[in-house]
Amino acid sequence: MRQWNVSCIVAGLLALCSAAPASTFIFNTDPFAGTPVLTAPGRQIVGGESFINFNIATDVFSLDSSVFGVGDTVRFANGPVSAVPANANVVVLETFDNDNNLGTPFGAPQAADLIAGRITNPGPGFFIYFNQSLNLARLVYSTDLSSSDSDLKILARILNLFGDEGKNALPEFTAANFEFTSSSGTAAPEPSGLIMIAGGLLLVTCSRATSRRRVHP
Repeated sequence: MRQWNVSCIVAGLLALCSAAPASTFIFNTDPFAGTPVLTAPGRQIVGGESFINFNIATDVFSLDSSVFGVGDTVRFANGPVSAVPANANVVVLETFDNDNNLGTPFGAPQAADLIAGRITNPGPGFFIYFNQSLNLARLVYSTDLSSSDSDLKILARILNLFGDEGKNALPEFTAANFEFTSSSGTAAPEPSGLIMIAGGLLLVTCSRATSRRRVHP
């Protein structure tokens, strides 16, 4: 009976861990550190992005508001460019071309220009768009979503949002996939990490209790 109880606890903990694989992708460093981007005239685009897989159902982009200059509130928009509101600061763009010609490039600057044509509230922000040449989605930071001269930093290349399936998945993004945080020194463990820690403590406790019962029936 005792062995069955411990086995059930282990099985339950493993099930919890496998059912909670959520990841938080944290961006909390100066996107233009070590570059003259902010002092150079005209739009500058910085690559060097992270290559990631992002599960829209569970994962979150955590963006440091003090680093990126955004406020505390995510003002989210998801749809074609015609549906982007004037005050959005996080946009998932479901427009995949800017000139009705799929043979010409549609990259971060073209997507940023489309968004700038809709945003009237100046300020930094983020957008996800679908790059024609790479055939996948990317996460981009803009120093001013309302400006066609804003500097851009490509933060992430989302490898699993690829091809037609990647395009079709963009409507699934919601505001829950984005959070603005402030630097606080020590990062909190991710939910999956907390489950592992709690599971380890529970197993140790059960083991000690079983040992005591064996010594003192």
